[in-house]
Amino acid sequence: MSAPGHRPAKAAAPYPRRRAALARALRAAGGGIALLPTAPEVARNRDSHYPYRHDSYFHYLSGFDEPEAWLAIDASGHTTLLCRPRNLEREIWDGIRLGPKAAPMALGVDAAHSIEELDEVMPKLLANQPAVWFPFATHAALESQIDGWLGKLRARVRLGVECPGSQHDLCKLLDEMRLIKDRHEIGIMRRAGRIAAQAHVRAMQTSAAMLRAGLDAREYHLDAELLHEFRRQGSQFPAYTSIVAAGANACVLHYRAGAARLKAGELCLIDAGCELDGYASDITRTFPADGRFTPAQRQLYDLVLAAQEAAIAATRPGRRFLDPHQAAVRVLAEGMLEVGLLNKKQHGRPDDVIASGAYRQFYMHRTGHWLGMDVHDCGDYTEPRTRAREEVDATGERVMRRPSRVLRPGMVLTLEPGLYVRPAKGVPREFWNTGIRIEDDALVTPGGCELLTRGVPVQADDIEALMRG
Repeated sequence: MSAPGHRPAKAAAPYPRRRAALARALRAAGGGIALLPTAPEVARNRDSHYPYRHDSYFHYLSGFDEPEAWLAIDASGHTTLLCRPRNLEREIWDGIRLGPKAAPMALGVDAAHSIEELDEVMPKLLANQPAVWFPFATHAALESQIDGWLGKLRARVRLGVECPGSQHDLCKLLDEMRLIKDRHEIGIMRRAGRIAAQAHVRAMQTSAAMLRAGLDAREYHLDAELLHEFRRQGSQFPAYTSIVAAGANACVLHYRAGAARLKAGELCLIDAGCELDGYASDITRTFPADGRFTPAQRQLYDLVLAAQEAAIAATRPGRRFLDPHQAAVRVLAEGMLEVGLLNKKQHGRPDDVIASGAYRQFYMHRTGHWLGMDVHDCGDYTEPRTRAREEVDATGERVMRRPSRVLRPGMVLTLEPGLYVRPAKGVPREFWNTGIRIEDDALVTPGGCELLTRGVPVQADDIEALMRG
């Protein structure tokens, strides 16, 4: 039950550059000071905690992974860290702490104090600042805690101390910074993608081998293979709870690996990624449990793959975030009509299917999301500083929307079209209980996009060849 240890000096790390960039953003916004706590430890039960995971914003600016810590960064770039003091007795049980004395050299901060001095240090840092910036709606009771420090300052106004006159959401500044990944982040995400891909390969091969041997293969067996490969290669955590869905379970979008049997003739959908050094990967593959697609499965699988290829082609600088989704939806709508999922006489042409939203019976989610420190990473999905316009959505409701975000080099998003066919009147029986999703992580590059997760096969023939091996 030991806490994670700190990492040593980061002289070449990107954190000082990020703090300097935040200071510039604060100056451009009128000045002030940014306050940011890390995540608290969370009790699992009476005498143990969940594995500790830092706050993403805090770690983005510090690289520091101990609990009970705060950062304060003002518009000049001066950075103060508050962290746990050294405590030899607690370190016997919980692991070595960095401590305030070593923090400036190890982390490149200007000053460090014990977290036990938090209520003394923060009012001093807030004094005479024009504004205070902190993340809204992310930490329980954070706003009231800051209000308490501001109350102490207001009591000293008659002595000439000025209290910050405004409060702002720090997420607005940090989200824009985090949306464009730097070289340090891209390097980690490439490695995370490789690890996750190898875990998927391992799970596919295990499924086929167990069924060939006549063993009782279950979803949890493949989940165990994923976790083993993640950890074996140095990943600290799964990026999210893995989805391992056999047969009809694949039609449940957020299904968790259970005890269902893997059966010859059925598909298995795995949506799983690892977290490496604070950054997520996110891969989905759908494969025949015994290594061979049936003709009906192959027909739908190739349709989903064609939709993903259309999304990939639409992922490049200057295009908008929704363009890959719209490209995938068009391919899926055409395919639904062609294979008979949707009746042409009833639903008309692909444009009619898209306008009516009829495709949502089989494809009800968006084709991607931002990816980074969080698996559903921060960042606005619409273009900042643009005017909203009235549109009619697929349900006929009038809504106000801003234009979708323009894609720029350094952004990372997932591309994950799917089809989920439940038993229904008018739906060909050979497609019933078939769920298929194909997902890769795409880094927007100057010339298009780089897929970070293609270390696991995606073509149906290649999947079958892998599973035969």
